[in-house]
Amino acid sequence: MGKSRARRFRRAPFSPGGEAPAGGGRRRGAEDGGGGGGGGGEEPATELLEKLQHPSAEVREYACASISKLLQQKHVIPAFLQRDVVRCLGPMLLDHSLAVRETAAGALRNLSACGGFEVCDDMVTKDIMTPLVALLKECSAGLDANQLSPKKCREMNKNYVEDIANEAINLLWNVCECNNTAVSIFNKEGCLEAVLHYMKKFSTNVDLAISVANCLQAVTEDNPELLSSFSSSAQQVLETVMLCPESTMKHILLRTLIAGTIWNIKDTIPPGSLASMVNAILKIFSESLEVDAGETIIRMNEAEKNRLKLAAEAETEENMSDVIENCVLSEDDEMEEISKGKVGRENDISDLLPSDKWELKEVTALLMAQQTALEIIVNMCCSEDPSDDEWEELSSSDESDLFMENSYNEGSGLLMSPLCLSDEVNSAFLNYLIPKKILEKTAFPNSVALDICMHNPSWKPLIKKLNTVQCRALTCLHSILLVSDVDCLGGASALQSLAQHLSQLVFSKTEFPKDTEFLEAITSALRALLQTMASKNISQCMTPEQLIALCEAGIQSSNASVRVNVVSILGISGSVLAKAEDTAETLKMIGKFLLEVAMKESSLVVAGEALDALFDVFADGKEAEKAAVQIKLLPALKEFQPVFKMRMRKEGKGGYSADQLCVLDNVKMNLRRFIAYQETLVKNPT
Repeated sequence: MGKSRARRFRRAPFSPGGEAPAGGGRRRGAEDGGGGGGGGGEEPATELLEKLQHPSAEVREYACASISKLLQQKHVIPAFLQRDVVRCLGPMLLDHSLAVRETAAGALRNLSACGGFEVCDDMVTKDIMTPLVALLKECSAGLDANQLSPKKCREMNKNYVEDIANEAINLLWNVCECNNTAVSIFNKEGCLEAVLHYMKKFSTNVDLAISVANCLQAVTEDNPELLSSFSSSAQQVLETVMLCPESTMKHILLRTLIAGTIWNIKDTIPPGSLASMVNAILKIFSESLEVDAGETIIRMNEAEKNRLKLAAEAETEENMSDVIENCVLSEDDEMEEISKGKVGRENDISDLLPSDKWELKEVTALLMAQQTALEIIVNMCCSEDPSDDEWEELSSSDESDLFMENSYNEGSGLLMSPLCLSDEVNSAFLNYLIPKKILEKTAFPNSVALDICMHNPSWKPLIKKLNTVQCRALTCLHSILLVSDVDCLGGASALQSLAQHLSQLVFSKTEFPKDTEFLEAITSALRALLQTMASKNISQCMTPEQLIALCEAGIQSSNASVRVNVVSILGISGSVLAKAEDTAETLKMIGKFLLEVAMKESSLVVAGEALDALFDVFADGKEAEKAAVQIKLLPALKEFQPVFKMRMRKEGKGGYSADQLCVLDNVKMNLRRFIAYQETLVKNPT
């Protein structure tokens, strides 16, 4: 109730489906099948767990790989948990066979990703951290010389140490995001040094570096105990990665994640270096956000088609060549020539082509980078840490001339607002055109790119990622609106243009949007914008019909935040209309709607917001007085007052937070005062 609050993003490790959002997610079955695990799904949990004790390393690897595949199915997990799968697989992390170590780590990674919070808690309780930490340190010690990899592995062009480390880091990431005890163990066991050692491989193994960066961002969030471990040499490792010049999407993601980690450890940065640090972070975010994801999808999809076409042509040509050679070879020379042919294939052009689905992986990395950048910018806008006093010391009470000069993107009228942290930060925010890039990301995804994803099963998951980026951009916009001054936002015309843009997002489709995440993001942004415009008497742009349509659709949402937002939007707009002429009919519609919500809403918080909105709309003005009489507002509220009090007594305890109850108490008190005010108006009409 009242002003909307900025949302602070916390890294959410698991989606409702149980899969982690990025590298910490499931280890795919294709990777797990190396030990012959393809048929393992049909074997019972008991038999597979028993095979972990088999003297043959190949059998143990097969068992781990089979378990790994099965654990991707959530309904199978309880059967394995009942048979103590964590304590069975834990020792396999230190098996003398490197293949067993890798598949065991992959199986535990799947368990942590697909099992969710409770399973991760159980894994820590059953001491998975002891063998995991030992494995991480052992791999780190042998990383440079690759001492643990036998000659056979090198001939296979497989680096077991780095592959094992990648699985182990993803497992560590998952459990640390879910369990504070795991984070404490990370701190006390000095895991940071080992993890940073892996990061040094970023130039040759970007996938491992991305896994490490994800893990680092997780363990550095709200972890002051770890800050003392970030020595100057540790910070130098991160700085080196931030400055890497590679322009692939994976490297953009890597730099973005590292930037997020550095933001988390900003308290370790000397005050004199804060401005340059923020400048470097914002530059990375700018580079990430300036890439057009839709165009990248189109381009990468075309590259994939060309690659597959070349591969098919090369395979056909190779097969034809083999047929011709076999026709002219004598029987005596056949074995020798086939042997030569095998050597020749090692240098064939098909071996130089990118690995399978690299284009899809690049696009996925880009979208994750953009989502991460937007989430961190949101946190930069609404950081609640006590250390924010340091930013205030850097801030100037006077607005910089640069803000006024650069409030608009020249010629476009697009929103160009800074973060209100310090002059240096604001300047960097503007210089890198970050508000403009955020605004661009709020638009609906490219229709051609969406069509490509819709008709390509392996690319279809990108649709959700595209929509997530849009929602994060809207939330980012919401945060900027809350912390920025109107003049810095570009003035009245820029805000009106933004309001038209947001309205178009809501009403441009033939059907009203139903996606909960989008609705929460768009209504939060609209609410913040309308609050800002109303506070400065800037005329609203949404018609009464649009307002009612938005609220009627939004109030049906299962998400309470959406319902709170639309009710608040109606209250803000109604309070503005109450000051205008000939608005009584519209105010009647608004009043009836808000009364119905207050009386019928299942959530006390939403009902309280509806009452708060009623107080705002009918607080003052002749049109409001006229409408209040016509909808019989006073008798309706007097009848509802005891009902609301009773609901608070019955539902308030245990069902709501202390903050929510405090706000609801204020609403209850304001309801009594508003009724008294309305009674005065009835006795003394103007």
